[in-house]
Amino acid sequence: MMTLLVYVGGAIVLFGLGYVIVRATQAYFRYRGTRLVICPETALTAAVEINALQVAEETVLGTPHLELHSCSRWPERKDCGQACLRQIEEAPQDCLVKNIVGKWYAEKKCAYCGKPFANVDDIFNHKPALMGPEGQSLEWDEIRPETLPQAFSHCVPVCWSCHMVETFRRERPDVVVNNPWQPKHDGGPVEPPHAHANKAN
Repeated sequence: MMTLLVYVGGAIVLFGLGYVIVRATQAYFRYRGTRLVICPETALTAAVEINALQVAEETVLGTPHLELHSCSRWPERKDCGQACLRQIEEAPQDCLVKNIVGKWYAEKKCAYCGKPFANVDDIFNHKPALMGPEGQSLEWDEIRPETLPQAFSHCVPVCWSCHMVETFRRERPDVVVNNPWQPKHDGGPVEPPHAHANKAN
């Protein structure tokens, strides 16, 4: 009888420990990553990160509270009241950079080849780029997160393959030969965003 009680007690302890570990892990992954918020002081976009490890630890002990680990306005404004945390509490997934980026690309096609960004692999494994008015493209994670909303407003999306081709074309024009019967390389040269704007005017 005693042996049975020991087994039952051990199983309860293990179940409780497993439950706590699962909750802590979920809390960590829920709050890790870079997020975009509107700074209450400047009304401008700021890139912040939550101290996800602290949230996980406090989840084990009781009720966690959010605290910033980093902010694009630091160190100058490190002593701010962190009022932006309310935005994260209300919509932790909506302000996550990877979700914002994924949603923006998911609704678009490559400006060169016309290929739609149909799956996660197109966006996060082979990172697509943004091409600005000057005609040069950068992979989306090479752009400072807090400037992404502005970049989205005046850039066009370029898939990873076309970005690689155009980067090579720009950096090694001496070895690139354009095929006059193939106006697109997989999409081909396109006019930068400002050219389309000028035509519209």
